[in-house]
Amino acid sequence: MRRKRHSCPRFLALPTTAALLVLLAAPAAAQTVPTTPEPVPAEEGQPPISSEDRPKGRVMAEAATALGVLRLLPEAMDAEAVMPGGERGQPKQSALEGGFGLSYARADSESYLSHERSVAEAAPFGLSVAGHTPQAPGSAVQTALPDNDKALSTGLEAPDNPLVGLSALRGRAHARWSETMGPCVGIVADAGTSVMGLSLVNAIPTMPDSNQAAKAGGELAAALEEMPGSLANLGGLLSGQQSEGDGSGSLVSVDKALSTRSVVRLVDVEGDDGGTRKAVEAVSTLQGGRIDILRGTPLGLTVKVASQPTLRVLSTGDAETSVVDYTAPVLTVERNGRTLFRLDAANPTADIPVGIPLPELKDLPGYEDVKETPVIGDVAEQVDGGITTLSERAAERVLDIGVLRLSIAELDEKAQTVTEPFAGHQVSAVARLLDVRVLPTDRLRKLLPDDLSTELPSALVQVSLGEQSASAYAPEGGVDCSEPVEPAAPTEPAAPPVADDRPDVPAALAHTNAAYSTVPLFWTGTALLLVGVVLVAALPNRPLRAPAQVRPSPHPRGK
Repeated sequence: MRRKRHSCPRFLALPTTAALLVLLAAPAAAQTVPTTPEPVPAEEGQPPISSEDRPKGRVMAEAATALGVLRLLPEAMDAEAVMPGGERGQPKQSALEGGFGLSYARADSESYLSHERSVAEAAPFGLSVAGHTPQAPGSAVQTALPDNDKALSTGLEAPDNPLVGLSALRGRAHARWSETMGPCVGIVADAGTSVMGLSLVNAIPTMPDSNQAAKAGGELAAALEEMPGSLANLGGLLSGQQSEGDGSGSLVSVDKALSTRSVVRLVDVEGDDGGTRKAVEAVSTLQGGRIDILRGTPLGLTVKVASQPTLRVLSTGDAETSVVDYTAPVLTVERNGRTLFRLDAANPTADIPVGIPLPELKDLPGYEDVKETPVIGDVAEQVDGGITTLSERAAERVLDIGVLRLSIAELDEKAQTVTEPFAGHQVSAVARLLDVRVLPTDRLRKLLPDDLSTELPSALVQVSLGEQSASAYAPEGGVDCSEPVEPAAPTEPAAPPVADDRPDVPAALAHTNAAYSTVPLFWTGTALLLVGVVLVAALPNRPLRAPAQVRPSPHPRGK
């Protein structure tokens, strides 16, 4: 039995074929991996996102300064990396790290994006969680290209929180980059911040809970029972809430103008008379006044900055002439106008015990009026607001729960000669004005319950004031700042040479092949065929005539 086939109309042939091709191509398209196209300018007249026509001057440098950096559980988290094994050899990260009053300047001739060749940023705060750094809003940022004639200055607003207080914070940013000369504009990036008041850490959330710690009983429970505040508030020395603005109730505060500045610029190279070769310089400066620790309490300390720290790195592209210059600060620690000790390069660290007075302290003669507040060092607060120095016998009746460590960070510098992305020399350095750490003691660890003791970190909180970093990387021989050579105007192509007349070469070739007549005959036949089709279609159809009837003969034969 034969199936009856229905013919498809010819006008559906092309759409059907196209649909079939699309369906056949779908599985192949699903196996391909989509790629992100390179970004293009969104508006007419916008500078290109990337350009291969870059100036001769090549440079990579940055400088950063922070008024203060707060680290909770420092060096408690393992580093993470996208690539497998990339976390090996990386330092441990803080559980939470926040920077305040940040200024950042960068110059990068190798940046893919044209508007990131120069970046200047002044931010009220920055945040890092376990080493991951999201972008903070509310910053004053300026980038180049295009070049900027004027700097951007604005007031900055910091978020309200119980750990940090900022007042009258302002920022300034200026980024420059020439389309023809690149970084050869003098100061490439310049950023700065200033603040009238700064307070950090009104509570220590990483401290063990007082109620759980008291369950262990013993002398720790007896001491905590008399304390007016929890361990997180250091027994009432910290307010536990947002500062009033004068720094009272904070671990660290600054009540006078404090400012930062980060600059990346090109400077002349010694011995270069022509001035076409430059060195790159990254500078981080900090200016501050008095720093208070535990302000508002009789046990508070005052840190006076005798010399302002300045970090400067210079790269000429040569290891012998590239330098790191650091002006180390000299800090004097006082209490009520009396100098206790100094922090300098010879004595960079000082430990101050923090203890809880035990109930039997009041049984000693002369210590009946000691207040139930923590003891800082060998000094205890009295009920009338005064202070008294503890004797050796009295100090034995104090339970040390922590250590307040003050230090100036030693300069950490690195230098290396590199070949990619260009041959040159790189120098970098990191320094800090003052580190304040709260560390738990071994005695506290032994007195806590086992579950709290195992979770107690080596450092509870770290506050860094005036954190500075700088890096500079220049090519061999310095940054090329010579005038660009304009390309020569294109010349018109020369006319082809005229061939000489030769008598043995004919002017035209003879038609010796039938192919010369094939094309004309083809088009002639095609034209006649089309004319015939038109004529047939144009002529009207003639109706068919009925055949004439045959009349019988009047004289039939045979009759």
